[in-house]
Amino acid sequence: MLRYLNHCSRGRGAWLLLALTALALELVALFFQHVMGLKPCVMCIYERCALFGVMGAGLVGAIAPKTPLRWVAIVIWLYSAIEGLRLSYEHTMIQLHPNPFVTCDFAARFPDWLPLDKWLPSVFVASGDCAERGWTFLTWSMPQWMIVIFAAYLLVGALVLIAQPFRARRRELFSR
Repeated sequence: MLRYLNHCSRGRGAWLLLALTALALELVALFFQHVMGLKPCVMCIYERCALFGVMGAGLVGAIAPKTPLRWVAIVIWLYSAIEGLRLSYEHTMIQLHPNPFVTCDFAARFPDWLPLDKWLPSVFVASGDCAERGWTFLTWSMPQWMIVIFAAYLLVGALVLIAQPFRARRRELFSR
């Protein structure tokens, strides 16, 4: 399996699939926001940024998968998955154990050199309450599902990282 993951990480298809899954999740989030009318909170916006990081990792890996740029993509992938998992867990704890002393910010704080909330307000402006459970599926809220999603991204990313030293065996067509 590790040889197979190494082989996949050296092709564009797997990296584009990674980017496509993150894009699909971003589109679902925008559907929930703009069509279903669910207001994203600050934690949702930060989790959305982590998903954009996973998508960016997929695009970076797809640029030149057989070069050392693949390692940069793996690092971005793992960092984004870890941060997304951490944020989703923190968001879940806010929802499951509401406390007036533990709340999220009123607005997302982006660096001055990257004001995403000013550049794309329809995507990055928070207007909801972090403690509100506005949507559930099979009794789990959105941040709980994001824990599962980011854990899956992290697991696959870690396996791809571990698989890097394992080269695929060369197969001869007419071997003895």
